[in-house]
Amino acid sequence: MKLCLIIAWFAILGCIQAVTLEVKEGNSTCIKAELSASFSITYNTSNSTRTAQVSLPDSAAVDTTASSCGTDGSSSWLVAVFGPGHALGLSFSRNESVYSVANLTLQYNLSDSSVFPEANSSDVVTVVSSSVGIWATINTTYRCISPSTFGVSGETVTFSNMRLEAYMPGNDLSSSESTCMADKVSTTAPPTTASTATTVTPAPTPPGTPKQGTYFVKNQNDTACLLAHMGLQLNVSYFSRSQNKTVQELMNLNPDQTNATGSCETSSATLSLKQEEIITLNFTFTLNTTSNKYHLGAITLFADWSDMTAPFSASNTSLNYLRSTLGRSYMCNAEQVLGVVPTFSLNTFKLQVQPFNVTTNQFATAEECQMDQDQMLIPIIVGAALAGLVLIVLIAYLIGRKRSHAGYQTI
Repeated sequence: MKLCLIIAWFAILGCIQAVTLEVKEGNSTCIKAELSASFSITYNTSNSTRTAQVSLPDSAAVDTTASSCGTDGSSSWLVAVFGPGHALGLSFSRNESVYSVANLTLQYNLSDSSVFPEANSSDVVTVVSSSVGIWATINTTYRCISPSTFGVSGETVTFSNMRLEAYMPGNDLSSSESTCMADKVSTTAPPTTASTATTVTPAPTPPGTPKQGTYFVKNQNDTACLLAHMGLQLNVSYFSRSQNKTVQELMNLNPDQTNATGSCETSSATLSLKQEEIITLNFTFTLNTTSNKYHLGAITLFADWSDMTAPFSASNTSLNYLRSTLGRSYMCNAEQVLGVVPTFSLNTFKLQVQPFNVTTNQFATAEECQMDQDQMLIPIIVGAALAGLVLIVLIAYLIGRKRSHAGYQTI
C-alpha cells in the first residue's frame, strides 16, 4: 500500500508517495524497493547560494541499462531516473549473512531551471556516499518507516516509508523484516515480564582518556586539505549477545590502528576513519560560502563488535558542531560530548580541526571553543580576586600605620 506523507518541501507539489522500484533479470526480481525520498541540494547562483528541496516523484523509473542484479560478479545496482537528468542509485554488497547498501549515489542536472532557478552552471553533478548504514539479514526485508537522513558529499538524502530487499530468492519482499534502529527507538516498548524484560546497564566506567591521533586528507597534488588532531571515544548502546540485554559501552578509537581517508570539495569536506574492520566513523564538514563559516554537519558510525547481535549503524546529517571561520582552525582542549542519535554519542578530547583553506600542511590560527574560554576565564577571575584582596589588605595596613604615627606629636 502506498503511504502518503505530508512533507514541507515544495519543489515538487502534492502528496509525496512511496515509489515502487524493481530490478529484474528475465522474469525474476533481484532488487525491490518501496520508498519515499527527498533531497536537499545546495547550488550557486551568480550572486548567492541557494538550497533546492527535491522529492522523488512517483513517475521515477528504473534505469534498466544502469541497474543490475550482479550475477556476473559485478555489484548489484538499483538506479532510479526522474526529471531531466536526475537519478538516485543504490549499490549493494553481501556476505554470507548480511547484505548492505555499499554506495548511495545522487545525480542532479543544474540545467533544470524548474528545480535550480538561476543556477550559474548547467553541469550534471554526481555525488557519492559510502557506509550509509542500510543493511539487513539475507532473505529478509529492510524496513525503516522513520525518516532517515544521509549526507552525500554536502547534499542530503532523506528516506522514509522504506522497505527494500536485495539478492531476493523470490519476486516478493520477504515477510521477515530487519527493522532499522530509528524505528526501534521510536517504537513504544510493550509491558515486560520477568521472562522478557531487558534492561539498560548503568553508564560504564570510562576506559581512560583516549590517545590523540593526527589525521589528514590530501588533495590530488599530495598536499593536505583537511587536518585533525584529536582523541575520540565512542559511547554506544547496543544489544549484547553474551549478556542478552542492551548495554552501554565506551570505546576509545586507537589512532595506531586507524586509517584516514576522505575528500575535499569547495563547500564540503569529509574525513573517514576506519579502525581495522570493526569501526568506520565519518565526519562531514560544511562551508557556508556566503558567511565564510564552517561547521561539522554530519557524523556517521558503522560498528561491528564481536558481542553485537547485529552490526550497529547511526547517522545524523543535521548537526551543528565545531563552528569556526574560513581560514582558521577550531580548537577545544576540554572534553566535548557530541550527541548524534539516542544510542550513540561521540566524546572528543584535545581536539583541533581545520577542514578548509589548509596551507603549508599546518593549522591556521585557532578559534577556541567556549569551554576553553570559560576555563581560562576562571583562573583570571580568581587571580583578579586575590589581587584585589591583597590590595585591600595593603591599603588597610597603610591607613592603619598612618593613624598610628599620628599619635606621636613633637612637643
